[in-house]
Order: sequence, then C-alpha cells, then structure tokens
Amino acid sequence: MEIGERLPPHTFRVTRADLVRYAGASGDFNPIHWSDRVATKVGLPGVIAHGMYTMALAGQAVLAWAGDPAAVVEYGVRFTKPVVVPDDDEGTEVTVTAVVKGFTEQGHARLDITATCGGDKVLGQARAIVRHRAG
Repeated sequence: MEIGERLPPHTFRVTRADLVRYAGASGDFNPIHWSDRVATKVGLPGVIAHGMYTMALAGQAVLAWAGDPAAVVEYGVRFTKPVVVPDDDEGTEVTVTAVVKGFTEQGHARLDITATCGGDKVLGQARAIVRHRAG
C-alpha cells in the first residue's frame, strides 16, 4: 500500500431478505427495516437498512483489503444517510471504496472509506487502520 493508493471497490447487493436475516441475527426488529407503511409514517423515504448492517458491509470490504481479520486495528464510521431498500427482487447496491491516507508511527495503513448507495454517501468519517502487508 502507498499513500494515495485507491483500493479496489467492493459492491454489495442489499435486499429486503437481507434485512430480515440481519434483524433475526441482531434482534433489531424495528418496523422501519421491514414496513414501508411505518417507515414513511415516521418520515423516511421507505424501508431502510439497519445502520449497523451498512457499517458491517463496509467492514467486509476493510477485511478483504486487510487480508486478515486480525490486521484490522481500528474501524469506525458515522451514519450520514440511510440505505433505502426497495420491495423488489433487485434491492439496492452499496459500493465501498477506500484510499490510503497515510501510515501510523507503527507502520499501519490509515484508510479513508467511502460507502455510497445510488450516488449518495451513506457513511461519513469512515476510517480504518490496518496492519500493512509487505509486498
């Protein structure tokens, strides 16, 4: 990795079925994640993905770039915009990219991460520190 290097993008398809599975695993059955009626009633544009699910997708990309889960030293995001998931078989896509912004004193790579859906940035201040692999 070198400063300024852009890491390969990762694209994830998100469907309502994914939200159901995530709700079961996380225990978060808030109806904004499965009911259009409730989601729109509270002012959302429709059913939205769980924020932590979106964060986990970006985390999967970080793991792929790091090559080893133990290489991820730090990871954090802020939620800036919801991922709206339509009620169809196609769902939506979240694309995660990153650029190497520098290195820590320990030689770990500092990544600035961008996650977008439909051209909108859905995570803010998304950053990771990963142990740099030689070669």
